[in-house]
Amino acid sequence: MTRINFYSGADINRAAPLRRDTGWIAERLASPNARVLPVWREKNFISFLDKGDEVPQIAWMAVDTATKFANGDPSFLLLGEKDDIPYFAIDLSHLEEPESSLPHGMFLGLRDVGGALDQAEGALLSYAKGLIHWHERHPFCARCGSATEPRDAGHVRVCIKEDCKASHFPRTDPAVIMLVYKGDRCVLAHNRRNPLPMYSTLAGFVEPGESLEEAVAREVQEEVGITVGQVRYHSSQPWPFPGNIMLGFHAEAETTDIAIEEAELVEARWFNRDEIANAAQTGLKLSRSESISRRLINDWVSGLV
Repeated sequence: MTRINFYSGADINRAAPLRRDTGWIAERLASPNARVLPVWREKNFISFLDKGDEVPQIAWMAVDTATKFANGDPSFLLLGEKDDIPYFAIDLSHLEEPESSLPHGMFLGLRDVGGALDQAEGALLSYAKGLIHWHERHPFCARCGSATEPRDAGHVRVCIKEDCKASHFPRTDPAVIMLVYKGDRCVLAHNRRNPLPMYSTLAGFVEPGESLEEAVAREVQEEVGITVGQVRYHSSQPWPFPGNIMLGFHAEAETTDIAIEEAELVEARWFNRDEIANAAQTGLKLSRSESISRRLINDWVSGLV
C-alpha cells in the first residue's frame, strides 16, 4: 500500500541533474512564470483565501520582488519545476519587520497552519523550510572551519579554502516513530516537551550502527520498559521541525508492564481500541491530524496493521 503523509507529495520535478547548470538556473529565474517562496526565521509566507473560513495558501513572490527585499546578492534556492513553472525559495531572515514591507501575506510557523494547507503546498513549505534551516546552520566547513558558499542552486555548500574545497550536502536526521500494540490495546504517551495534555506514539532518533528495527526496539525499551517483537514498517514523513525524516512502524509488544523514562515522558499507558476510536467524544487529545503519529494510530484503530 502506498501511503503519502502530509509534508510529502510536492509533485514537482526537483531537476537535480540541472542544478549545476548556471545558465539554465538563470533562464528559469528570468521566466515570467517563476515563483519564489520566502522564509523568514523558520516561518513561511502565507496568505488566506476567504471561503467562509480562512483557508491558508502560499503567498508566492515574483523574482524581482524577492530580489528587492534580499540582502545584497540574492541566493535563490531551486525547489524544482512543474508545468513550466520554476519554484524557488529565498531566506529573508535579515529583515527586522518583514510584514510592514510585504503587502500580501504574513509569516507563520508551519505548525500554525499545518494540515489546513493543500498537501502539495504543505510539502513545498516543508522542503523550503528544511533547506533554508540547513543553510543557516552550516555557514562553516565541518572539516577545516573555513566559510562555505552555496552551489548547485542551493543544494550543496562548498568550502572556500583552496586546499580544502570540501562539499557539504543537506542532511536529514532519521527518527523512528512507532505505535506499540498488543491485541486490542496500544501504548500512547504524553511527552514532557509538549505543554498540551496530548497522547502520542513513541519516537526517537536512530543511532550510528543501528538498524531501524533495532532503533524501534531500543527506544521502546528505554522510554516505557516494554520489549517488542515483530516490527512492521508503515510509511515515512518529512518532518521539518527542524529537519527530520520520520520512519513509521507498528510494533507488537511482548511484555506489558510500563516503566516510563521520566526525563522524557509525563505519562504512558495502555489504551484500548474503543477509547481511541471515541477520543473526540471523550476529550482525549491525540497527535496532530497531519502527523504520521496520528496516521499510525488511525490505521491501527481501523485494523490496517
